[in-house]
Amino acid sequence: QVQLAESGGGLVQAGGSLRLSCAASGRAFSSYSMAWFRQAPGKEREFVAAIPWSGGSRYYADSVKGRFTASRDNAKNTVYLQMNSLEPEDTAVYYCAAKSGRSSSTASFYNQWGQGTQVTVSS
Repeated sequence: QVQLAESGGGLVQAGGSLRLSCAASGRAFSSYSMAWFRQAPGKEREFVAAIPWSGGSRYYADSVKGRFTASRDNAKNTVYLQMNSLEPEDTAVYYCAAKSGRSSSTASFYNQWGQGTQVTVSS
């Protein structure tokens, strides 16, 4: 198992950028596929981005494609989400999640979650 802790959230104006980090502790981080999800008030948790254990073949929700980039540094046990051209619709609590095996956009397949970090984009 891994324990996850997100950081880097905050308040930013529309058009701005933020980089979220997710630090993992525990064994065999490099063998876990990782993902970012978000949840806005009154809405369901939604998929944002996934990155497999190898770091290749990342994929994104259509709503963030071209603006967000997921990456990982297995030597630092950390996953990142670079968010550019932020929009008010991106306001949400952002969570990182981990699962063994192949990456997925389905939240229920992930069994390790961080506590979340708030991102607020003002117009």
